[in-house]
Amino acid sequence: MKNKIFPYYQAVPEIFIYQAVSKFVLGVLLGLLHAMAMWALKSTGRVAISSGDYKFIFGTWQGAVLIMLGICTVFVYVALDLNMKIILSSKLLNKEQIFIRQILKESFFSLKKMLSINGIGVVLYVTLLAPILGVGVSVSLTKGLYIPTFISSVINATPLYNILYSVFALVFTFIGLANIFVLHSVALDHLSVKEAQAQSKGLMKKHWKNYLKENFLYSLTIMLGIGIIVAFVLVVLFAMKQVMILNASIGRFTTLLACIVLSIAISFLGLMITPFYLMKMTQLYYSYKEQKKEFYEVRKRRKHPFIKAAVLVVLVISILSAALVTRYFDEVFSDKGNVEIIAHRGGGIEGAENTVAGLLRAYELGAKGSEIDIQRTLDGAYVVNHDTNFQRTANVNKTPGEMTLEEVKELSVDGEPVATLEEMLSASKDRLILFVELKGSSADRQMAEDAIMLIKEYGMESQAVLISLKYDLIDYIETTYPEMLTGYLTFVSFGDTAGLNCDYLGLEEESATSDAIDAIHQQGKKAIVWTANERGSQKHFLLSQADYLITDNVEQAMEVMQEIKERDDFTKIIDTVLSE
Repeated sequence: MKNKIFPYYQAVPEIFIYQAVSKFVLGVLLGLLHAMAMWALKSTGRVAISSGDYKFIFGTWQGAVLIMLGICTVFVYVALDLNMKIILSSKLLNKEQIFIRQILKESFFSLKKMLSINGIGVVLYVTLLAPILGVGVSVSLTKGLYIPTFISSVINATPLYNILYSVFALVFTFIGLANIFVLHSVALDHLSVKEAQAQSKGLMKKHWKNYLKENFLYSLTIMLGIGIIVAFVLVVLFAMKQVMILNASIGRFTTLLACIVLSIAISFLGLMITPFYLMKMTQLYYSYKEQKKEFYEVRKRRKHPFIKAAVLVVLVISILSAALVTRYFDEVFSDKGNVEIIAHRGGGIEGAENTVAGLLRAYELGAKGSEIDIQRTLDGAYVVNHDTNFQRTANVNKTPGEMTLEEVKELSVDGEPVATLEEMLSASKDRLILFVELKGSSADRQMAEDAIMLIKEYGMESQAVLISLKYDLIDYIETTYPEMLTGYLTFVSFGDTAGLNCDYLGLEEESATSDAIDAIHQQGKKAIVWTANERGSQKHFLLSQADYLITDNVEQAMEVMQEIKERDDFTKIIDTVLSE
């Protein structure tokens, strides 16, 4: 066991140096690509593009430039995040001398092989599908990629979509496994992508059982290691909590210091996981090709004095940081308490979806607002419904646009009538802020004009926010009716998103970073996070600087908010560390 684990430990200095150099080079190249992309974007007068700007992206030369720069960015990530690690792994296995400059050269040279239809397909799989399916390795750029909640909720709620997605995932999982060694073949054997795919499929066809076994054992080892680390962390934190009970000031300092050091250590381990995995994959690759490269022989230990110096510097900075934060503890860890709860689709799971009863239930539980979805009927009325049709909620396979208001009113959602926009405005007036999403194919300027007229009739200009996934529509409302409150919902964007023409910006959970929220506030706008339903996610964003949190689980969110208000000093520190 020692001979199988120790080589990974020996490789840490080289991997650490590689990570530092590759991140620096990556930062420089990405900076240049970003500057070029911003130039193309600003030449149109736009400050940002987002998921709703597909006409601009695919219909202008600037959009074409941005697509090309995006592809270049992805290829750069493949070179520095994957190819370079594979080549480094190979040299470690062969006990060759490591020259970072040479590895950089080889990794970029291997990209020439990827400039083909097959190569682009491999790159797209690595960057888009691998992180979602969890098969193979992915670049750090998209490692957190996921299917947005508003899409996954529809997939999960629709049996046909669920089946189709499952089939899609299964097919591409097999494709991913069959092509698992393509990058190795390209980077190490200099094969074309087509040749590499054929070789990878041949290796996996012959050795798939061993591959699955080795991956299982590797994953088990990693989980065991993580378990030991977690147990150690828990012991340390328990000790720190006891110290805090005895002496608040000393307890604060020691807990902060322990958390800072542990956070740095965990971040360092995070940097090692992918390189270690690629070392294992490279070992299997050589083994399957019957070019067995064992690195079980213990190599002579190399001295890396600068690493010891770096550790010392980090420790000193950690001590000083812990002392400084202890000095201003109350200011740093003051409860923010500014995040308001917004019920999703009327009342979320607390009542019938998008109904007056659901909205009022959310109000009873303490929600600050309610989000609803409106669509236009055949006779020009506006009813509240999220999906394209009423199949899921009312068991009627018709869209609002195919029915008159009278016909819609005959439907029921969990025993409650389908609501109109007027009924929702009346129910929320002087109770809740109503976030009205202009939804579906009927979300156009006519819908905007009609919704504005109704909001003004009810005197709710300051109590209603018109929101949409269509930026052009929001831009029109904000420009034509500046007295109305508007919000743009985005889950993918590039550029100065905070500078878009609206009053509120809605961010999906993954894109709702502290930097993104700060940028929104600097523009004098409000930040909405949607749609956080898990307790941990709710706690994370309730502790953030966001203004509103949209959720289906209002009661749980209110409970989490109360728990936050009742935290002790130790919990405040732990929550802050976990939220970073």
